[in-house]
Amino acid sequence: MSPSLIVHGGAWDIPDEAVEACKAGCRCALEAGWGVLTRGGHALDAIEAAIIVLEDDPVFDAGYGSHLNLDGQVECDAIVMDGATLRAGSVAGLHRVKNPIRLARAVLEKCPHMMLISEGAERFAAQHGITLCDPQELISSAEREAWLRCSKDSHAAKHHRGHEQGTVGAVALDVRGRLFAATSTGGTCCKLPGRVGDSPLIGCGCYADAETGGVSSTGYGEAIMKVVLAKTAADFLRPAASNPDRAAQAAVQLLAKRGKGTGGLILLDKRGNPGFAFSTPRMAYGYVAPDSTFVTAV
Repeated sequence: MSPSLIVHGGAWDIPDEAVEACKAGCRCALEAGWGVLTRGGHALDAIEAAIIVLEDDPVFDAGYGSHLNLDGQVECDAIVMDGATLRAGSVAGLHRVKNPIRLARAVLEKCPHMMLISEGAERFAAQHGITLCDPQELISSAEREAWLRCSKDSHAAKHHRGHEQGTVGAVALDVRGRLFAATSTGGTCCKLPGRVGDSPLIGCGCYADAETGGVSSTGYGEAIMKVVLAKTAADFLRPAASNPDRAAQAAVQLLAKRGKGTGGLILLDKRGNPGFAFSTPRMAYGYVAPDSTFVTAV
């Protein structure tokens, strides 16, 4: 089976000055993940490698450079899901984990539960060899400045690169047919402490099913949760004659109609064909074409 990979850096009102940085970030993520897949590596290793690149890039709202909550702190969420077993590893409310996707993977592989939050999740991280960082290490100067402006100006959206968006995600299929999807986020700017959005919720921010495909969502979390966006998109892939782009578009249209919200998603069907759709002004994404070239766009 031919491997396949698709990534995103969030669906939001990406300003012109951030377009090239978003495209470059997606390309670097593709390079990291594709390098694993072309060596015959595991899809889980590929999406972890891709997501880590995006989490480390302050252009995106995940890991370092995440939006700050109302108290001026970073709280990160992440999830990874196995299409073969339907098992997920999910974490939420992290203050001290540099790469939340690493911890989500640890939960997937080493925990009897599928979701851990906050202090308990960080304790699990430390117990399984994931070094905890100082919370200040996750705060970029741009997000600190934006938070300070918001605190003096009733949370003005213009102070942020993306008011409600910026989540990152990846879906990969390897040469052995293993399908995995993942999503990671810092959440919304100036959110209430303890708020958890769609990203770490199975079926909402992420879903993978070897019988249909893998999906990673991005956008307004409370709306995405209403329509269980990722699972909905995967279900639209179930008919034998389904088209990946049409399935993605149908899910995003449902998000607008029933969820009353905006967002986007990326997906791979069970054969590795990519698809995407978004209802925001822009979405940063990239995928590997059949000729192994990288396609990135915003």
